[in-house]
Amino acid sequence: MNIDFLKEALKINEELIKIRRDLHENPELGFEEWKTSEKIKSFLKSEGIPYMAVAKTGVCGIIEGTAEGASEGKVIALRADIDALPIQDKKVCEYRSKIEGKMHACGHDAHTTILLGAAKLLNKNKHLLKGKVKLLFEPAEETTGGSRLMISEGVLEDPRVDAVAGLHVTEDLEAGKIKVKNGVVNAASNPFTIKIKGKGGHGAAPNTTVDPVVMASQVVLSLQTIVSREISPFNPAVITIGSIQGGTAQNIIPDEVVLKGIMRTMSSEDREHTKRRLEEIVKGVCTAMRGNYEVEIEESYPCLYNDDHMVDTIREASKMILGEENVDLQENPRMWVESFAYFANERPAGFFLLGCGNNDKTVNAPIHNALFDIDEHCLHIGVAVQCLTAYNYLTR
Repeated sequence: MNIDFLKEALKINEELIKIRRDLHENPELGFEEWKTSEKIKSFLKSEGIPYMAVAKTGVCGIIEGTAEGASEGKVIALRADIDALPIQDKKVCEYRSKIEGKMHACGHDAHTTILLGAAKLLNKNKHLLKGKVKLLFEPAEETTGGSRLMISEGVLEDPRVDAVAGLHVTEDLEAGKIKVKNGVVNAASNPFTIKIKGKGGHGAAPNTTVDPVVMASQVVLSLQTIVSREISPFNPAVITIGSIQGGTAQNIIPDEVVLKGIMRTMSSEDREHTKRRLEEIVKGVCTAMRGNYEVEIEESYPCLYNDDHMVDTIREASKMILGEENVDLQENPRMWVESFAYFANERPAGFFLLGCGNNDKTVNAPIHNALFDIDEHCLHIGVAVQCLTAYNYLTR
C-alpha cells in the first residue's frame, strides 16, 4: 500500500468533526433531507467528484480510479444513510439539535460524515485505484428505506457495482474497535395490523355482545406461542404487540379492537412461517369466539446477509488500521433492521459495526435515545477503514 489512510484521515479530523456537528445541529427526517442533500452535493462538488441526485433527496457520487487498468477494474459502492429521527434532543452540548422534535439519534450524521471523508481521501488518491468507487448517500433509512428507490433508479448499474460496504456506529463498543459478522447480521421486519371485530354493547350484559377485547387478549397470548413453540430455539425471532386500541368507557364493550405490532425473524423460512401462522391464529381465535377479523402484514426490510469475501476484506482492512486486538467477530445477529439489506440482496455486501462509545466520557446512551451521542474519535477511524476496504477490494 502506498498510503497510510489512518494518518491521512487524522489530518482531516477537525474537518470531519465540523461536518458532523453541523449535520447533528440540523437534522432532517426521511425524504425531507433537502438541506442535508445540498451539503453533500456541495462537498462533492468542491472535491471535484461527479454526482447525481437519486431517490428524491439521495445522492450518488462516483470516483473513477486512474491507475493502470482502472477502466476495466471492479466497482465497489460505499453507503451512508442521511436521515434523522423524530426525537427531541435532550443532550446539553454546543452541537445539540436546533430543530424541535428532530435528532440524529441513530448516528446517521456520523455515517454521512465518514463517507464524505472517505470520498475526499479516495478521490485525492484515485491514481492508486484500479477501479471505481460509488458513493451512496441514502435517504429515509429510518422509514421506508431509500435504498429500494435508489436501486430502482439504477445506482447499482452504469457502471455495474460488484460489491457494497457499509457501517453503523454502536455505543456498546468503545471507539477504536470494530465488529463484523459472517452470514446473517440483521433481522427481517414485518409490521402488522390486526382488526378484531365483534358486537358491542353494555358492559353489564356481555352475553348480548361478541366481545373483541376478550378476543384480542386471546390473540396477544396465542401469538407468543409461534416463537416459543414453532420456531427453532436456535433461531432468534420476536413478535411484539406494541399498540392495543379499543373502547371509550369502562362500561361499554366496543365493536372493534385494533392491535399493531412487529415481527422480527432471521431467515426467509421463519419469516414466511410466522406470517402464515399469525393469520391462522387470528382466524382461529376469532372464529371460535364468533368474531371477525382483518389482518394486514407489511413487507418491510429483509434480512441483512454479509458475504464472506467482503467480511474478510473488511476484517483485513480493520486489522491493518487498528490492530488485530481491536477487531472482533460479532457472535450473534441483532434484531435491528437495516435498509442496507436491500443492497446486500442485490450484490455481495459487507456491513460492520464501528464503536462510538466511551464510558470514561459517559458517551454510552443507546441509539434512538434522546441522549445519544458519539465519541468523535470514531470518525477518522471509520474513514480510514472504509478507504482501505475500497482500496484493497479494487487492487487485489
